[in-house]
Amino acid sequence: MIEIAIIAAVKAGERIKEIYDKFDDENNTNYTTDNIVSYKSDNSPLTLADKEANKIIEKNLIPLGLPILSEEGKITPYSERKDWDKFWLVDPLDGTREFVKRNGNFTVNIALMENNIPVVGIIYVPVTGVLYVGELGKGTYKQELNQKNTIETAEKIIVKVSKRKNEEGIIAFKSQSHSGAKDNNYLSQFNVKEIRRKGSSVKFCLVAEGVADLYYRNGTTMEWDTAAGEAILKAAGGIMLNADTDTDLKYNKENLENPPFCAMNAAIFETFEKL
Repeated sequence: MIEIAIIAAVKAGERIKEIYDKFDDENNTNYTTDNIVSYKSDNSPLTLADKEANKIIEKNLIPLGLPILSEEGKITPYSERKDWDKFWLVDPLDGTREFVKRNGNFTVNIALMENNIPVVGIIYVPVTGVLYVGELGKGTYKQELNQKNTIETAEKIIVKVSKRKNEEGIIAFKSQSHSGAKDNNYLSQFNVKEIRRKGSSVKFCLVAEGVADLYYRNGTTMEWDTAAGEAILKAAGGIMLNADTDTDLKYNKENLENPPFCAMNAAIFETFEKL
């Protein structure tokens, strides 16, 4: 089952990359901004790549028999999905704004949910070909995929969060497109020596592999934005908290919007508990 979901993420990512490479290329007039980008009611962008990726993911996952809750699919009413004990939570293109900006910071996110907990996370970065897979209790690995190295042949590199403590000075991530004064206020309680910015769920992955130590997000996110990243982070030894209550994030809520959250390594969390 997990292997099929991994294949789905990579296939969707390959299709996204095909569209991305043609997007706004003067030699491909069918792939202009006007042709492939539209806007939802909340003014967030929706592209041909989002739609195509969702089709590929659904085609691969539907035969597995579990319900799918996807940003670009039909949202099942809460009265029905509240009784799901196992389902897929999907963002076929996380970082659509970054796709439109052409900065490469976008991902494919697939999470397997059990009892409303992300137990498996799959994140694929189409531009770099890097795949992250995390499973609670088993750990997290990444693969660097290309024409020579496939899912079957690429080395599985085990990743773990850093052991950097707050007093040593930490590296923190903020959103590329969504951050402000509240982010700075929250981060001020930590000994941050460097702040980096990136778009999409790749920030979870970079904390999971120890490139950074903490990622805080205050702006609007939805459950499909965080579930895969949370599983990858926790499987690598990290911590994910609701930043308002210092408790676990809750999933499959009636309102699918997330509260502010913080992802961090375990060493920082030990200090955080004492603050």
